[in-house]
Amino acid sequence: MSTTARSAAHPHDAGDAPLVVGVDCSTHGVKAIAWTLDGEAVAEGRAPVELQRPAPGRYEQRASDWLAGTLAALGPVGAAVGPRVRAVGLTHQRETFVDADEAGAPLGPAIVWMDERAWAEVAALRAAFGEERFHRLTGKPLSMTPSVTKILWLRAHEPARFGRAARWLAVAAYLTRALTGAAVTSVGSAEPTGLVDLRAGRWSAEVLRAVGLDPSRLPALVPTGAVAATLLPTVTAPAGLPAATPLVLTAGDGQVAALGAQVYGLECAYLNLGTAIVAGTVSDEYLVDRAFRTMAGAIPGTFLLESDLKGGTFTIDWLCERLLGATPLARLEAEAATLPPGADGLLLVPYLATVMDPYWDDDASGLLVGLRGVHGPAHLLRAVFEGIAFEERLHLDAMGAAAGRRIEAVNVLGGGATSDLWCRILADVLGRPVRRTRSAEATSLGAAMLAAAAVGLAPSARAAADRMGGLAETFVPGVAAARYERLYRDVYAGLYPALRESLGRLAAFVRSGG
Repeated sequence: MSTTARSAAHPHDAGDAPLVVGVDCSTHGVKAIAWTLDGEAVAEGRAPVELQRPAPGRYEQRASDWLAGTLAALGPVGAAVGPRVRAVGLTHQRETFVDADEAGAPLGPAIVWMDERAWAEVAALRAAFGEERFHRLTGKPLSMTPSVTKILWLRAHEPARFGRAARWLAVAAYLTRALTGAAVTSVGSAEPTGLVDLRAGRWSAEVLRAVGLDPSRLPALVPTGAVAATLLPTVTAPAGLPAATPLVLTAGDGQVAALGAQVYGLECAYLNLGTAIVAGTVSDEYLVDRAFRTMAGAIPGTFLLESDLKGGTFTIDWLCERLLGATPLARLEAEAATLPPGADGLLLVPYLATVMDPYWDDDASGLLVGLRGVHGPAHLLRAVFEGIAFEERLHLDAMGAAAGRRIEAVNVLGGGATSDLWCRILADVLGRPVRRTRSAEATSLGAAMLAAAAVGLAPSARAAADRMGGLAETFVPGVAAARYERLYRDVYAGLYPALRESLGRLAAFVRSGG
């Protein structure tokens, strides 16, 4: 397993000052970054995690790779600054889970959040439990994304494996058990599974009965941002970390990214341009609406109103790997920047991994319309950038309407945020200032903020975020905004609804084998 490490000096980084580490176990890899209390990254390690595709629409991983990747990523950090580390904060991909035996050993491959096998189980749970009841309890409209539907799939299709499972572990629970020996997880890490009564902050007895899960097979819940336990000597010694380093359980990557991006209330949203593109705003009130899914906020007592486009930079990966081969993305982006708004009439609806909000349609698929002989690879890339921006406009407008106020600005982060072209397109399409976070690694930073607060290095998570966070460049709507407004309202907003029935028939055709 390959890893990378970086150690960087900074004027504000005193050589013996305490550090906190944010570990982010995401879909494609693990990164561990050591942060100063002023929000400067001083060392990091990274390791890949393989995403397996055993069949169309199925996505799996080896849970052991999460642990191996975490240990590999921590190694370079420990080698560079280990004695200064005071705590490790853990964040992770959400909804991905594995069933395990009593000792925590996986019984099969982990099923990843983007897996599409459980479409029939969504319908079964809707009929048996009730869509509105499920939404009210968990904060999530029924779809294939929450782990609960995939657990039902295992019960129906692999009953022997389901019966052998002594533990059901999402990513944080699996890693916590392996790193500390503690059978606990945080509310913010557990609730994306769809098994938690979100308002109450506890496992939902109603949902567990519907799925046939014994609550004793689930880890104990602790508050988001709590210390789970200390890292085992078998972890700290090889990694070069201090003995008994606390492991702080934060929440899923989307939730802590909001904190890392300094989004505290409804006036502002964050936009994480990652494998999935997640946007959200924070409410002190528990709200449910089909315009978003409601998640536990990174700060206990708050709730994240979140949109999730599963085909995010995954769509760019599809374009480059499946269609364009070895064409360098930087060259393609430079060509795309010379094209006019609207990509000469090429428009993409980015539902390559179905759609969650606002349609919650597991039969959805992507659309590429307006295709003509004049279009080339750069047009396709610009159409991807613009299509995702149009989709985020749809999400933010609906989210603001449901919450009763307009979202005035967007803080952007993640790998895609490094693209000036994409940030300019986003500002023009969204009609709002788009502010790049000082660090693109706001997810790891958010986990580190919570770790700092948990061990007393900051008086609160909000105080840690105020000190450690920061914004950089701001992109404001320009002359192209009016043209994008017309294209959004006249074409994009009605395109998927007009074809939804046909796409449903197409999905049924594919499921039937033609």
